[in-house]
Amino acid sequence: MQKFSLKTLAGGLALGLVLGLPGLGNAAEFTFKLHHFAPPKAPTNAALAMPWAERIEKASGGRIKIDVYPSMQLGGKPPQLIQQVKDGVADIVWTLPGYSPGRFLNHEVFELPFMHTSTMATNMAMQDFMAKHGEEYKDIKVLMFHVHAGQVFHSVDPIRTVDDLAGHKVRTPTRTGGWVIEALGSTPIGVPVPKIPEMLTKKIVDTVIIPYEIALPLKVHEMVDNHMIFDDPSTPRINTSVFLFAMNKAKYDALPADLKKVIDDNSGRTLAAEMAKVWDAVEVPGEAAAAKSGTIYKMPLSEVLKVRAKVEGPVIERWKKVAAEKGVDGQAMIDEARALIAKYSK
Repeated sequence: MQKFSLKTLAGGLALGLVLGLPGLGNAAEFTFKLHHFAPPKAPTNAALAMPWAERIEKASGGRIKIDVYPSMQLGGKPPQLIQQVKDGVADIVWTLPGYSPGRFLNHEVFELPFMHTSTMATNMAMQDFMAKHGEEYKDIKVLMFHVHAGQVFHSVDPIRTVDDLAGHKVRTPTRTGGWVIEALGSTPIGVPVPKIPEMLTKKIVDTVIIPYEIALPLKVHEMVDNHMIFDDPSTPRINTSVFLFAMNKAKYDALPADLKKVIDDNSGRTLAAEMAKVWDAVEVPGEAAAAKSGTIYKMPLSEVLKVRAKVEGPVIERWKKVAAEKGVDGQAMIDEARALIAKYSK
């Protein structure tokens, strides 16, 4: 019996190595699908998704394998990504909660006008804030919230004054972004990032607000010649967008403790800090491309103050009213978010 058992075990191991059975040889015990909407060459894929997947695989000793699917390759549309990870269509997703207007409220406090100061400070503030106010995401495993460097106005016609901001058809990613555009006297058109080139080409919009980093892979600088930010060191961008990196809760819960630790050690504050540096770095080539093909204009502080007067109060009051309808003290959340950003700006 012993001889037979050893021979059988040896044969089974050999067969397992050939077939790649889980738990034998170098085969992964857990294989996950990471789904997002950005193109393969975009920083999201090249600087977040792919390196993160490789890091998890290495840290897990090959026990976890992550297959990355950019450009919505698993099907569906960007606004459906959160539901996909909740339902298990995808195991891990990267997306914007703002692509589902009205579904999630608390993160929007960081998208209000003139709230965002720097990528690092806002990212760190969000980790603290959403750990306390993340009840809207209880059905999924949040890996990280983060923001980008802030919105830049990319337009067909030059924008030099607060009055020039009126009368445009502006692509915006979020509900709060739409309120900003309305307060400026323009028409907001909310569509996900992949639709931007088509919207500009078909002249459905004449202006888009996105950071330089995503404008580069979308080649926005080849479609418009004017790019505007504020000449205000404290708030050079009018606002930012919040992103969510999340995992299916059941898939995470099914991991043994040591592999949960691998995920946790490469998520949260550690990853948010890394992403702040990455996002700031990838702004540089995008800004250079915009400067080379067109004109970058810094709106002077005198005009920025006029923008603030036109936008800040009305949009914040509008958001506070929506928050109150959900039983949330909007002003308390604003005060808390601002205090956290100030803390991490020191």
